[in-house]
This record gives sequence, C-alpha cells and structure tokens, in this order.
Amino acid sequence: MKKSHPAIALGLTAALSLGLSACGSAPTDSASSSSSGGSGTSSDFMACMVSDEGGFDDQSFNQSGKDGLDRAGADFGIKTVAVESKSAADYPTNVDSLIQQKCNLIIGVGFNLADDMTKAAEQNPDVQFALIDAQFTKAGLPNAKPLIFNTAEAAYLAGYAAAGTTKTGKVATYGGQAIPTVQIFMEGFAKGVEKYNADNGTSVEVLGWDPANPSGGSFVGDFSNTAKGQQLTEQFLSQGADIIMPVAGPVGQGTLAAVKAAGGDSNAVIWVDADGYLTTEKDGGAPYMLTSVIKEIGTAVYDTVEEAQRGGFSATSYIGTLENQGVAIAPFHDWDPKVAPELKTKIDELKQQIVSGALNVSTAYDPS
Repeated sequence: MKKSHPAIALGLTAALSLGLSACGSAPTDSASSSSSGGSGTSSDFMACMVSDEGGFDDQSFNQSGKDGLDRAGADFGIKTVAVESKSAADYPTNVDSLIQQKCNLIIGVGFNLADDMTKAAEQNPDVQFALIDAQFTKAGLPNAKPLIFNTAEAAYLAGYAAAGTTKTGKVATYGGQAIPTVQIFMEGFAKGVEKYNADNGTSVEVLGWDPANPSGGSFVGDFSNTAKGQQLTEQFLSQGADIIMPVAGPVGQGTLAAVKAAGGDSNAVIWVDADGYLTTEKDGGAPYMLTSVIKEIGTAVYDTVEEAQRGGFSATSYIGTLENQGVAIAPFHDWDPKVAPELKTKIDELKQQIVSGALNVSTAYDPS
C-alpha cells in the first residue's frame, strides 16, 4: 500500500523542508535564478544560493537546499535568488554574480564550490557565506559557515537494512566523485553490512566499495553522467546485486532506469540526500525505493537563513547527526511489508546505540 508520509528517522516524524515556488530576475546564460517574498515581515535582506552541476531539479542534494531557501523566503518575507550551475566553469561566475546582486548571504551547494566560495568569503568580508557538505578551504573566516553532515551514521543503518533484505546476498554502491562527502556514505553503508554479517553469521557482499581498499571504489567521475550510472548499475545487477545505493545526485536516475528495466521483486534502490520515494514518485521511482539516507539539507539552510536575516549569523559549523535529526533513514514505504519486523527492531536499537555513543560508526571521512 502506498505511503506518502514525510521522511522520518525510524518512526520518529521529522518534516521535510518543502519549498514554495517563486519567480524573479531573469537568468544569466549559465544560470537560472528566482526570487521570492512571503507573508513574513518585509525585509531588505537577500539570501542567495548557487547550485553545483547537478542543478536544482536533481531530486536530491541541490533540490533539498533550494527547498529550504524557498521556504525561508516565504516565511521571513525576504528576497531569495537561486542561480543554477551547468558545469564547474560556472561556479566562480555564479558566485560573483550573487555578490554583484548585493546578496547578504550566499549559500553554495557542494564540495566542488569550496575553492570559489572561500575566495569570495576572503574578498568580501561584509557578505555572509555558507557551504553545504564541505569545509571552506581556509579555516577561521568569520563570515564562512560550513553546513556538514555525518551521513555515515544513517548510511550504516541503511547498509544493515540492505543486508537484512537482500535475496541474492549481494548489494552495491557507487559514487559520483571520490570526495569525502561521497565516500562517507559508501563507507557507512559497507560497515552496516559488515555489522549485519557479524550479528547473523552471514556473508552478504558489497560491490563497488571495500573499506579495506577505498581506492578501488566505483565512481562515475562526475554528478551528471546518468548513462554511466545506468551502466554501472547494470554491471552490478549482472553480478548478482539486488539492492544498489547510488551516491551521485541526478546520476541516480540511471540506477532507477536500470532497476526498472531489470524488473524482479527483490531489486531495489537506496536513495541519498532526500527521501527518494517522495522525490522520484512522479517519475515512477517510488516502488523501487527500499529506503533513503537523508540529509536534512533544507532544514539546515532554513535555519541558517533565519539566523542571518535576524542578525544572528555564526561561523560555527553545523554538523547534522542522528542525534540532532540532521541525518536520518527514511521509512521503508512500499517495501515495509518485505522488511522483517525483527530487522526493523534491530535497526532502531542500532540507531539508539549510535546516538548514545555505545556504537562507534566513525569513518575516515567524518566531518569535523
């Protein structure tokens, strides 16, 4: 039976940040931009965002960030501008365009914007900057706030769920690029599978990532090559994997295409960043979603805008965890009947152990 409730962390409701659409200034050649005002108090404050190459319709990382920006614009009655990058070459131009538009707060989406955002923050001390999923390349800037997430915690639970649900004894993961914010998902996932094997005397295999040999991990090379994502997924399926976690933004659409084409009752996808059941529903992806490893990016953006527009901006890093509900594992939705009750109970126990510190799931890629 179809479930369309919002993402929760193992049964605890945590609302997804739902953005309100808006219209505004015309886009540049390499960007699309929008501005919105809402029912809140009128303000001259302008909050702005620049995407990475995945774009704001990636049903994942960038989209979640823009949802939070749009909601903040509506709630606080401030102007927002969102500029979309088509390639890495657009990053410096787009960041500079937002500075020229007199944005008070500029939020960059993703690790690949770190260099350009850091340079801009150094050169524009009167502008506030926030960077999603990465540290600035120079520490100690008073106008630069990292918004980072310990996704290994939630990915560990997803790996445990995958290992307990697979029918073939093989699961898989791959990334967009070999960067820490991608590798942390893959490492956490593989460690969750290892834990399931240790607890149950099984030997579920992970394709695409080996914690003992991270240099041998499977990567597309970017966050836009959907065809390669589909090819990698087809390869994993041919090798016997039936549950696959793409950590590659919109490239995950290639995984969905491959899983749909393969059919089979046990083939499933684990989405990342947002609840894939909800974000891919209109494209027919929902029935294939076992669960998702969620970063509450929208909430982090919303809270950062709220602080900045009332004069409370702080450069202290935000780190999303299971404890503060900054990361979560989504409901099993349509797959719920296929997930054993005792497995659900065990996953919830593991979550509580991670939150309490009794279970250490740290990785070499953890944010700090």
